[in-house]
Amino acid sequence: MLRFMRQQAGNWLIKVLLGAIVIVFIFWGVGSFRAQRGGRIALVNGDQITLDEYRKVYNNLLERVRKRFGNNLNDDMIKNLQLKKQALNQLIDNKLLVQEAKKLKFRVSDQELADAIMQFGAFQKAGVFDNRLYQNVLDRLRMTPEEFEASQKDAMLIERLKVLITSSVKVSNQEVKEWFNWTNALTNIDFVLFDPNKYKDINPSSEAIKAFFEKHQENYKTDAMVKVRYLKFIPDKYRSKVTIYDDNVRDYFDENQKEFKTPKTVEARHILLRVDQNASPEDVERTRKRALNILKMTREGKEFAELARKYSEGPTKDRGGYLGTFKKESMVTPFAEKAFSMKAGEISEPVRTRFGWHIIKVEKVNDASIISFDEAEKGIRKKLTQERAKNLAYDDAEAAYDISFTGDDLVKAAEERNLKILTTEFFTQKGPEKDIKDRAKFASVAFNLEVMEISDIQEFGGEYYILQVIDKIPPKIPELDTVKQEVEADLVKQRQEAKAQKDANAYLSALKSGKSMSTESRHFNLTPITTGFFKRNDSIPKIGPEREIAKAAFQLTNEIKLPEKIIKGKKGYYVIKFRDRKIPEFEGINKENAVIRQRLLQQKENRTVDALLAQIRSKSEITIKKEFLE
Repeated sequence: MLRFMRQQAGNWLIKVLLGAIVIVFIFWGVGSFRAQRGGRIALVNGDQITLDEYRKVYNNLLERVRKRFGNNLNDDMIKNLQLKKQALNQLIDNKLLVQEAKKLKFRVSDQELADAIMQFGAFQKAGVFDNRLYQNVLDRLRMTPEEFEASQKDAMLIERLKVLITSSVKVSNQEVKEWFNWTNALTNIDFVLFDPNKYKDINPSSEAIKAFFEKHQENYKTDAMVKVRYLKFIPDKYRSKVTIYDDNVRDYFDENQKEFKTPKTVEARHILLRVDQNASPEDVERTRKRALNILKMTREGKEFAELARKYSEGPTKDRGGYLGTFKKESMVTPFAEKAFSMKAGEISEPVRTRFGWHIIKVEKVNDASIISFDEAEKGIRKKLTQERAKNLAYDDAEAAYDISFTGDDLVKAAEERNLKILTTEFFTQKGPEKDIKDRAKFASVAFNLEVMEISDIQEFGGEYYILQVIDKIPPKIPELDTVKQEVEADLVKQRQEAKAQKDANAYLSALKSGKSMSTESRHFNLTPITTGFFKRNDSIPKIGPEREIAKAAFQLTNEIKLPEKIIKGKKGYYVIKFRDRKIPEFEGINKENAVIRQRLLQQKENRTVDALLAQIRSKSEITIKKEFLE
């Protein structure tokens, strides 16, 4: 089967789908895209992890961090997040899981592997596996079918192992209740804030500034910088070389009929009365009777939306049960079957799903339709032109890359292909300041290259690039005069923090000795504030999102009203005092039962896998190149 797939592969590419393949293998961290270019960095019970494997996983983690922190990300943050260690641990864990699966005699047959590969959307054309597309997607990823299939097989082995070890994990009703009570408990506290910024009379001497700088020199290091030359391939510039014939447009239309069909949709509202999947027959029937009573009210002329706002227990309650317009496959089967059998204006009998009992009102039915060839022609022609222009740009990039790959000379590749080579100024992890579509991704690739190393073909913002690092400037400690203003500001801030901390500690000690909050606050020119009730994971009223304060607040009781120590928050140092506590009413759990149970189940499954990994690691021989993580 797999051999047949390879033999039949051809040369058409839907580049936009490549991401689906890349993500799978970055996530699993298995398989080497181009192992011949990456040396070994670790051994896991004799199985090697290559530099190429590591780079794929590391770049994925770095990209996630960039999305979270944006331009605030710098070298120190990356170091503190230990991304190198995270990436390597992910690879090691997956190697160990594959090895364990093989020890347990798990196997993936060629037929199972072929079936799984044929389900990948990136290899399908009009919903059907396309053999030519399969080979060409892998070509663009610079993978052989053998490499891809080995990686996919490892991913399937890991999944089967996880299913085995988590299949016995259950969540009891008592666990759900405990989690509900823990999550929904409410507390109320009084607090005062010692704000460091209010301590103004701080003027450090030149000697103090110099001493502070010498002690904290590492904090003022300049950012590492690189300089890159690169080739850029812009698909729009290849449009003039593309010819789309009428037959091409017609063939595309005929072969992709699903793309031009608009499926039937329904616009509806519903009233949901929740009942647990495992509820007793008595509870199920009791809820059904409630639903029938509400149905009776709708038939007596009461407004459906108003009844939904009053009685529904679903997330659309505040919208009058409005679900919007949806396809049949978007809803659970019993609900979808009923809704799509109704006419506009009809209201259903109660329908049971895993969520509970639904009363459905269909507002509008949109019948399925097909876009004609004449209507679709212009869009198809534009799409084919874009795709072929993109393919031509990539082909040019690939030809240049092949020349540079053999001699590691980007300049020569540019000359042979009559291409303009571009060069950046030195730039930091934020990326070049101009002429690049995606600065952060460009920088991510560049900073992972050695001097004179050439990257694989990269896509940034729909354009293709080949990068070569030509110089690097390491971080360095600057002269004090160049950063004196920044150093002085940091020293002032440190002393403000110290004064605020000292006063907060004195204040808490006074309260513990029996003095009242109002009396002691006057000594520090402060006024105690009451937050009002809040949950553990809420933003605290009049304070904001402060996890450590919330954690300390929920440890306080009528018997223990004061915390053991002051709490450092975003705005300064807090001293808090217990005021009141509320315990939630447990009958409300049915509204969230399925969600709570699923969340707890996922957590327990993750802990089970982690425990297995810890056990396997303790018995494994893992060696990492000493210099790699230094």
